[in-house]
Amino acid sequence: MVNLDLENKVALVTGSTRGIGLALTKSLARSGATVIVSARSEKDVAETVETLSSAGLDALGRACDVRRYDEVTALMQSAVDRAGGLDILVNNAGVGIFGHISELTPESWNQVIETNLTGVFNCSHAAIPHLEKRGGGTIINISSLAGKNAFKGGAAYNASKFGLEGLSEAMMLDLRYRNIKVAYVMPGSVATEFSGRTPETAGTEDDWRLTAEDVADAVMGILAQDHRALASRIELRPFQPPQKK
Repeated sequence: MVNLDLENKVALVTGSTRGIGLALTKSLARSGATVIVSARSEKDVAETVETLSSAGLDALGRACDVRRYDEVTALMQSAVDRAGGLDILVNNAGVGIFGHISELTPESWNQVIETNLTGVFNCSHAAIPHLEKRGGGTIINISSLAGKNAFKGGAAYNASKFGLEGLSEAMMLDLRYRNIKVAYVMPGSVATEFSGRTPETAGTEDDWRLTAEDVADAVMGILAQDHRALASRIELRPFQPPQKK
């Protein structure tokens, strides 16, 4: 675990009621940050905030659908009004709908692209003025190795992550001289609900996979870097995946 002092910092993580997002929220809060929990479900947000607060961590929350720009701007303003500002944005919210391109519906395509790509634009765009008011900050996007390695049945998901990585690179160039760092992390297989992991499979066939905490550590490592340095892209993969026979 990376040791980092984020006292007096405010961090917002989208999609943060489970999996990678929840691990990120816990790591940020344990490092002293006030964390803003966000996901589409008000019930999940409230339960996550209660769990974190009961553990002595500084957490607030607001439900938000990142596809809706009006909800996103309200989320950012809520962070400012309730926590005093915004220093760190982690764009983690994502969905995966897979299938042969001929069977993929326009509705499914739109859901994936609007969440995984447009949602990152919405959140980043709405956060920039608030980050600048604090003198700068950091935006970290959670992508995937699927953003450089296409796979069968991954048309929508691959497209969203290829696009996210292009967006991240351009944002980094646009914002570096406005004192806002932009980076992205590309995990391989992670043992979360997103990859089909269940409590029954934990600790068995999933042992080779990355954990959500592995991804959180990569994000914390980016935040721990000196101001002059930026690891703008991290590829994070399982060390010993099953060998192909």
